[in-house]
Amino acid sequence: MNSAGKKLIQKANKVRSGLDDNFRDIMVIDIYKDVETISSKVLNISSQRKYDLDLKIDRILTSPIWGLPIMFLLLMGVFWVTIVGANYPSQMIAGFLFWLEDQMAAVLDWLNIPWWFTGFFVHGVYRGLAWVVAVMLQPMAIFFPIFTILEDFGYLPRVAFNLDWLFKKAGAHGKQALTMSMGFGCNAAGVIATRIIESPRERLIAILTNNFVPCNGRFPTLIMLSIVFVSAAFPPAVSSIIAAGSVVGIVLFGVIFTFVVSWALSKTILKGEASSFTLELPPYRKPNIMRILYTSLIDRTIFVLWRAIIMAAPAGRIIWLLANISIDGISLSLWIARFLQPFGHLLGMDGTILLAYIIAIPANEIVVPTILMSYTNSGMMIEISDLVQLKSLLVDQAGWTLLTAVNLMLFSLLHNPCSTTILTIWKETKSAKWTTIGALMPLVIAFMVTFLVAQIVRSF
Repeated sequence: MNSAGKKLIQKANKVRSGLDDNFRDIMVIDIYKDVETISSKVLNISSQRKYDLDLKIDRILTSPIWGLPIMFLLLMGVFWVTIVGANYPSQMIAGFLFWLEDQMAAVLDWLNIPWWFTGFFVHGVYRGLAWVVAVMLQPMAIFFPIFTILEDFGYLPRVAFNLDWLFKKAGAHGKQALTMSMGFGCNAAGVIATRIIESPRERLIAILTNNFVPCNGRFPTLIMLSIVFVSAAFPPAVSSIIAAGSVVGIVLFGVIFTFVVSWALSKTILKGEASSFTLELPPYRKPNIMRILYTSLIDRTIFVLWRAIIMAAPAGRIIWLLANISIDGISLSLWIARFLQPFGHLLGMDGTILLAYIIAIPANEIVVPTILMSYTNSGMMIEISDLVQLKSLLVDQAGWTLLTAVNLMLFSLLHNPCSTTILTIWKETKSAKWTTIGALMPLVIAFMVTFLVAQIVRSF
């Protein structure tokens, strides 16, 4: 580089050091003011009334006072509709799929097929896949269309605007608010959604932290624990509110961890300045029904569900084998649970819970059925719908306490992503390094948090 070039760089650095941190924002604001001045002189805007209405709505939805509370209430509304709306269809589909399982088993028995063949393929592989479909399909079929409607309507850019300053402080990108929200439906879909972030560094941060928002596969565990343990200590009149509040509290805890871990990554292995982006809020528009149906049902729901089905097939086989192969009259699942018991106790849980999460790496939906299968010494995954009977099993037989329930909620929130999400991280990053970090970092954090909580509670 010649001397003239060096002098130019020195002069540029001197000018840059004297600029205010908000220089870019000020410059963009001035540019838009000039554009508005020029356009008002040369354009005849016939839709001024609609433009004014958009501005009035934006003054509320992007307000420093009302923006975040409205966003939070809207997200909780979507969350509530998803859970309540999916409850009955899930039960109906589960009932049909498990009825079909009984019919297949009856036909194979009539054909004198060996019991192990029926157990392995019908009560193992098919039952595991049926559970995943019954739990995943309905929430995604409700959550993703609602999410896509908000996206098509023009509200999601306002969410990114409201949260941009928080993500900027964490060294991340404002658009991570959108990918984080998508993770509530499915973390694999949230990872795919990070494609909207242009910066490779900030996209990696969004990918690695998407797991800290609970997907619909983890909600059955969180809801069951909140009803059976947390709300049980309160009068029936407020128990449902307490249960919902505890789930919301866990969700907020996950959002806080998203910010904390994003900040830690941006200061360590993914150092760098947070990139600025100019977000031009689009006008509110009528959602396109055909685009919503295709994007939400085909491009998101079916795509993610198919990946989950592929990854869940081996889990059903493993669960059945562990439950039905015995050594000295004791099933392999019980042997492994006993081996993991000391480590599980350190974390405020037990070996059966850890075994269930190891088996459920392909799909979080089968955690609770696997835990119940182990406690009841059943030969296949089961579900107990009677909450009194369920609490009796967990407390009286398994020895669960409130510490067990709380740490299981924390572990369910923070632990490693499912294999579908891990596969998606690999496909999006094409890196064994980042895929390994994305899989192991949340697990290490889950171990640390549950260990600290267990030791603090026991010390008192």
